Amino acid sequence: MNTTLAHLSRRILPAVLGITVIAGCGGSGGAPAAKGTPSSALPAPSAPATSSSPSPSPSPTPTVTPSGDADPALKPFYGQQIAWSSCPADPAKKDVDMSDFQCGTAHVPLDYGNPGGDTVDLALMRKQAVHQDQRLGSLFLNPGGPGGSGLDLLTNAATSSFGNLNNRYDLIGFDPRGVGKSTAVHCLDDSARDQLDAQDHAGPTSVKDFGAACEAKSGKLLPFVGTVNAARDLDVLRGAVGDQKLNYLGFSYGTYLGTFYANQFPDRTGRLVLDGAMDPSVSPLDGDVAQMVGFEGVYERFAADCVNQSQCPLGSDAGAAAKKAADFLDGLQAHPLTSPTSGRKLTQALGWTGAMDMLYGDAKSWEYLRIGLTQAMQKHQPDLLLAFADDYNGRDQQGHFSNQADANQAINCADDGSTPPTDDQLQQALQQLHAKAPYLTNHMTLDDVRAAMDCADWPVHGSTPPQVLKATGSAPILVVGSTGDDATPYAWAQHLAGSLANATLLTRDGDGHTGYDKSSCIKTAVDAFLIDGTMPAAGTHCPTTAASSGS
Repeated sequence: MNTTLAHLSRRILPAVLGITVIAGCGGSGGAPAAKGTPSSALPAPSAPATSSSPSPSPSPTPTVTPSGDADPALKPFYGQQIAWSSCPADPAKKDVDMSDFQCGTAHVPLDYGNPGGDTVDLALMRKQAVHQDQRLGSLFLNPGGPGGSGLDLLTNAATSSFGNLNNRYDLIGFDPRGVGKSTAVHCLDDSARDQLDAQDHAGPTSVKDFGAACEAKSGKLLPFVGTVNAARDLDVLRGAVGDQKLNYLGFSYGTYLGTFYANQFPDRTGRLVLDGAMDPSVSPLDGDVAQMVGFEGVYERFAADCVNQSQCPLGSDAGAAAKKAADFLDGLQAHPLTSPTSGRKLTQALGWTGAMDMLYGDAKSWEYLRIGLTQAMQKHQPDLLLAFADDYNGRDQQGHFSNQADANQAINCADDGSTPPTDDQLQQALQQLHAKAPYLTNHMTLDDVRAAMDCADWPVHGSTPPQVLKATGSAPILVVGSTGDDATPYAWAQHLAGSLANATLLTRDGDGHTGYDKSSCIKTAVDAFLIDGTMPAAGTHCPTTAASSGS
């Protein structure tokens, strides 16, 4: 499986708020999904509770009461009482003060067509509003992916990024079905995942073997992990915490989930923000090509910026810098670098993965990439680039993987209802990539592109074709797009905002994926909308500036 294409489109892993496993980095980060265990005997939902519902729009509501749903078969799920309690100790969060966080579990149907059958556990984490007398309700957070852990997003960013929002909202992070500490998809063990991620080119059986491993370990879950079901779960969670309307802040793939929610439940939308917007009307193949072209542009801008810095391993010629770095990374296929500390090899696939991990970010992450390339190119030390690749792939320092890559694949394929591309279409895509993204795709072959469209050989066939979603009847929705976003091109945000029946586009001018953490102007506007309901004027543009913590 070729990393530089197969992990794109909704195949990209979470990349928001500078959350990385490398202390101090501000790149794509991907909040690493916590490891979970699939459940073979899922507990039944709690008995329904009867009580009044809060007011339809966000307003001070000091107490939380569960609300029901019109479908009698689903009322036990909507009415369940979440037993919030202190979160269990987590060695991965030993530097985080967990005393202000509460954890709980909700239960939802595995198959909404058979709500009386098996159930799925959803892991939740809550940080209650600081000012309970001014509480507006709950704000659900999703970091993207698919495969990103909302629990990790909350613990890593509740104070640093969401402080203003936490004054008035209970912040709730959740792991969607298939992810992290919820009932999770598991496919490969650590050793097999290591081998797959380091593989420079797709083998003839790589995709089929991966799918077979997922079916063997998680076959019962695979047909039901798609975004349509995740959106239904989100509505159950809304009811279970006692909110009559959903307030939601989603990043990257989280915008896809939020869009599907708004389209399925327009009358239950409260204040929704979709940052780093995906366009549901774009086919997976077209999306992969568009993303790679976007990354190419950012890569070239990184190289041009590098030659103006005091220490750059790419020389002083801006015209030659991008080629020099690409030649080095491509050369790792024949001459991988071996880490003197761990003995691990930096392959072409891992080198490009590490580089692209940092291309998600802003100038700070470009600095880290520059240092990583310097160490590898001049000192033959690959450890920093390996660390960036591990960050992207969800690998911790002990060599253990989160399930984010397994979940990413499973959810993408459960969603992918597009017609499989023909060989001619794949060849045309490869020609486009070579023409429009030559540095990043010079090494790619037709087999690599075919492997990227790996759902054709997946055990489950998706049921969600590319489509325009309008969410007619929804409350106003705020869509945030960034002009230099490589992972979710700005054109997607423009089209989504224009397609939704009641949406406003807020634009950040600058590079990097998502806007909330990269612009104090964007952050101020988003917070004002979520807290006061104040929508920014149509056509508003914000510069890229340091976003304050707002704690």
